[in-house]
Amino acid sequence: MERFNSNKGGHFNSAYDSNLDEPPVYEETKFSNDDHRTVRPSVVSAFGHDTLDRVPHIDFYRNAGSVSGQRAVRPSLQELHNVFQKDDGERSIGTPSDDMESAAPIDDQKGLIKFGWIRGVLVRCMLNIWGVMLFIRLSWVFGQAGWGLGTVIIALSCVVTTLTGLSMSAICTNGVVRGGGAYYMISRSLGPEFGGSIGLIFAFANAVGVSMYVVGFAETVVDLLKENSAIMVDEINDIRIIGCITVVLLLGISVAGMEWEAKAQILLLVILLVAIVNVFVGTVIPATKEKKSQGFFNYNSKIFAENFIPNFSDGETFFSVFAIFFPAATGILAGANISGDLRDAQAAIPKGTLLAILITGLTYLAMAFCVSATVVREATGNSSSLINDTTPVICNGSTAVACELGYDFSSCEVKKCNFGLMNNFQVMTLVSGFGPLIIAGTFSATLSSALASLVSAPKVFQALCKDNIYKALHFFAKGHGKNDEPIRGYVLTFLISVAFILIGDLNTIAPIISNFFLASYALINFSCFHASYAKSPGWRPAYKYYNMWLSLVGAVLCCAVMFVINWWAALLTYGIEFLLYIYVLVKKPAVNWGSSTQAVTFVSAVSNALSLSGVEDHVKNFRPQILALTGSARSRPALLDLAHSFSKNYGLCLTCEVFVGPRSEALQDVNDAMEKNQLWLKKTKRRAFYAAVACDNFREGAESLLQASGLGRMKPNTLVIGFKKNWRTAGAEAVQNYVGVLHDAFDFEYGTVMLRMNHGLDVTHIVEAEEEMLKAAKEQEALESEMMPNGGKAKGLFRKSRKSSQQVLTTRVCSPPPPQVAKMNEKLLEASIQFKKKQPKGTIDVWWLFDDGGLTLLLPYILTTRKKWKDCKLRIFTAGQPGRSDLDKEEMVGLLKKFRINCSNINVIDDLHIQPRSDSLKDLHEMIEPFRLHEGSRDPAQVGALQKEHPWKITDKELSEFEEKTHLQVRLNELLKENSRSANLIIVSMPIARKETISDFLYMAWLDILTKDLPPTLLIRGNHKSVLTFYS
Repeated sequence: MERFNSNKGGHFNSAYDSNLDEPPVYEETKFSNDDHRTVRPSVVSAFGHDTLDRVPHIDFYRNAGSVSGQRAVRPSLQELHNVFQKDDGERSIGTPSDDMESAAPIDDQKGLIKFGWIRGVLVRCMLNIWGVMLFIRLSWVFGQAGWGLGTVIIALSCVVTTLTGLSMSAICTNGVVRGGGAYYMISRSLGPEFGGSIGLIFAFANAVGVSMYVVGFAETVVDLLKENSAIMVDEINDIRIIGCITVVLLLGISVAGMEWEAKAQILLLVILLVAIVNVFVGTVIPATKEKKSQGFFNYNSKIFAENFIPNFSDGETFFSVFAIFFPAATGILAGANISGDLRDAQAAIPKGTLLAILITGLTYLAMAFCVSATVVREATGNSSSLINDTTPVICNGSTAVACELGYDFSSCEVKKCNFGLMNNFQVMTLVSGFGPLIIAGTFSATLSSALASLVSAPKVFQALCKDNIYKALHFFAKGHGKNDEPIRGYVLTFLISVAFILIGDLNTIAPIISNFFLASYALINFSCFHASYAKSPGWRPAYKYYNMWLSLVGAVLCCAVMFVINWWAALLTYGIEFLLYIYVLVKKPAVNWGSSTQAVTFVSAVSNALSLSGVEDHVKNFRPQILALTGSARSRPALLDLAHSFSKNYGLCLTCEVFVGPRSEALQDVNDAMEKNQLWLKKTKRRAFYAAVACDNFREGAESLLQASGLGRMKPNTLVIGFKKNWRTAGAEAVQNYVGVLHDAFDFEYGTVMLRMNHGLDVTHIVEAEEEMLKAAKEQEALESEMMPNGGKAKGLFRKSRKSSQQVLTTRVCSPPPPQVAKMNEKLLEASIQFKKKQPKGTIDVWWLFDDGGLTLLLPYILTTRKKWKDCKLRIFTAGQPGRSDLDKEEMVGLLKKFRINCSNINVIDDLHIQPRSDSLKDLHEMIEPFRLHEGSRDPAQVGALQKEHPWKITDKELSEFEEKTHLQVRLNELLKENSRSANLIIVSMPIARKETISDFLYMAWLDILTKDLPPTLLIRGNHKSVLTFYS
């Protein structure tokens, strides 16, 4: 992570200069107050005065790993806003926003091979789209579908690829595109879940695609060997032998470097273009008798007219023919897949891909029209089919046009013939001017596609591995050489392709691979739609010729075509993608790419919050929304766990911290704590938010949180706070602030919950000691690494390292605490995780003494619905009048029945009015003695002076006036010990202290004596608005 640096008020950063090879030149400038600061001349001349502000520059917006230039760091807001101070050489520290998704920049870029849009994209896409389909299956497609529906098939294929190309153009012009092609674009648009799933299957599809194309090449070679009686072993094994040799040669070209691979692609393109021209030339060369007997008659309008209508046979349909042709239109990602090797991927990918779709689409149509206008559907191939003038023949049926041209192919209506558009896959060879060139074109098409896939698979796979989404695959992220070539990926792709050549059933795997490609197209289209739909300000593609709804149509079309090609392969593709999606979702890789998924989630959250604001609160929908004053998220785990149990996944839970002190000093701590605590909450799976404020005192900070927390209807309604165990030693100001927070909560009509545990709640000192130990251990590890450059193999160095490391630990970590303190810490830690564990069988005792709207009853009921508390039964205790306990119990039973809340027992306490025991009262008096004013024995003047000096002290008048209420708290503690000492949790109605009537120390004494020496106890007071109802 880079940091801001300032040197004696100046901001020193070599990246500010437009010339990145040389550091900027500064000059000394003198201020009116005799301060000196180094100033960039360009800044002075731009603004006319000295300033730390910088003019806008592209270097400020680069990523940390930018390979196109060095990232500059602009002055922080604090450096511009804070009081200017000299710092004697110490540099200020700040943290710019980081995007560490990329690798470290390459220092020396000499020798890097980068391609333009023609060699990098156009050539690759054309070679990949012009596959064997062009020479072997195109004529059959038009023979079955006719050139009418055949045109529709090509047009529909081009519509799908064009829409995908437009979506891809929009995505790749919305920022710098790095290596990874389709995977990079999808993952940065939709997030790692979609990107990680499609990236893996896309790389696998390309790897298996190598074997398919190579087998196509090998089959053609074996056919030639068979014609010349040169079979080596048998057909299948010959295909395997030739295929493996071919893959080895292609691997050699790929590993040699992208430059050699590009040269090979150019050579193959030339051969392919010559073969295509050869077909067009052949259509105008007069047909020989042999060619005519095989169905070729040069251009003829009657043939063209006859071939317009479809003539599906052998169970073929429009969709089955479309399914056979469509894989020929794939290959539009060949250029995008090497996006990291393009000179300007943003410009090259749209231009090269869309032009390739146009050129190849027109080529397919032109060649198809040529054969449709020159070759009939059925032909015998026999010269005897020539019609003699002496033998009259009636020309009708499907072979009428051939009959009119002098050939009788009527026998093809009875038995299957081997020639014509419908039957002969070598029509292009028949039509061409020189047949061997078509074979060369077929070789070129298969080898170019194989070579493109052999390069694409490792490149995409390397990009996926670099992102470390699948940690087990990180081994393949390493690159070699100037171009960061994925040699390990090449070897893996080679092994996969050889395996499928040797043992794979390619006829079965082919539709799955086609569907893998289509799934990528569908997600590219959906990425464009999703990014547009989210309307994120960051979605600003330079390419404007796209439409979000067309992208959605493209995604739907891709999904439909997947099922048209092969329904079970489509389901399998979706199944694999879903499983990989779930895997990445569960693993939650630590990446943040600003995906459109995040943008849509934000938009949905805002929309739902606004919708909620228009809904009035209703008692049936009340749920506790918690604001817990925990301090740091790790400081009071028991308090956080209990608060989280109330809200769980169904309500708002804020864990809040108040930084006390001057704001200028506390702001940095607040900013640091925000991210640190929210990450810890996420890591520990606490569904809560962290909030922090900086104020001069605790009460002001809590007041700010109570007033401003939340959003619309999603705002806290219940304060959860820990009992201030050290109130007797904390000082008057601390107690006044603490009690003041309770008063503020009542003023703002919050329900208030206070937790007391005998061992306390705060484990901050233990957490800090643990962090100190971890920090020291890291320093030790770093020191050992420095001392052992050979990875720890030198024993002598290791001993030296251990000694130095021990010095680090000695200086950083204090000696262990005394046994008594250690034991207390152990008990405190054990208590801190009490509510994180499953609670044993027992009871939750609810002392519902005052009707506060029902919160005192609702919260324990919510606890019993949680898994951790399901073995705990509710016991209800309520106050009753002497002599009518049975009636009071009946009323409470009826009330709970109407509320539909089950409890194991109801107890009516009718002896609350009894005077507490003398020993209990003695404990109370000892507790409050240091805080009493004792004004009874003093004269009025002296009393007035004391009250003025100590306004917080408890007066005799106050103690006398509230004697009954004070004794009630003592008596309640006696009853709690008597009835609830074995409970898992005690819940008691919280007493309220009237403002400016009851002193803060007396109120704290009430709370202390009430909850003293008890199991974990919750004091609860609702806001006296109903949170329970028995109406439907």
